[in-house]
Amino acid sequence: ARAPPRALSHSGAAGWSPEEGVSPLCAYRVIEGGIGGQLCFRDTLFGYKCHKGDCRRVVSFRNLMANILVNGSVLLQWTQEGDRRHRRGGYELSCWWNGSYTQFECAGVHLGSGCRDFLLTELHENIPYRLCLRSLARSDPAQRADQQDCVEFTLPPSGMQDIVIAMTTVGGAICVMLVIICLLVAYITENIMSPTTQ
Repeated sequence: ARAPPRALSHSGAAGWSPEEGVSPLCAYRVIEGGIGGQLCFRDTLFGYKCHKGDCRRVVSFRNLMANILVNGSVLLQWTQEGDRRHRRGGYELSCWWNGSYTQFECAGVHLGSGCRDFLLTELHENIPYRLCLRSLARSDPAQRADQQDCVEFTLPPSGMQDIVIAMTTVGGAICVMLVIICLLVAYITENIMSPTTQ
């Protein structure tokens, strides 16, 4: 997994506000194929601001924001909607990405009620992603669907990919030149070595 940029590596406990329901530690569980993994914890990144040179920001119609970082990871941030009694259920993060002919579902994440951000790493470049966050506080399915908040983005290609493409192009050109030189040498050698017929 790629490391977050230097701007993200500050202590999460500094801006903790208990009355906001935000915790300095975010408890989460990755759900893959309907099976939940072990419970994990990460520092909540309070007060992170997306600077123009470090990342690009994509905002949903409600309160979900995707900070697309230069290292290929995405920091999701959101705020709590509703009153205090709806803060206990936590959140569900769903993810899809579009292939050439079909849409694929990524691993989902169940997040604790104190989480307000989540860092996604190892995403594919030049692939359209759709991430949706919904609160698990309400039990009515119609209300759950209504509470879903989605953001869509595409990761730009990294500089390393451009270097690989350039090296492949140069390598291919060198191979073609070597083949032409070998054919030319073979043609000249055969014409010099064989006697000319009148």
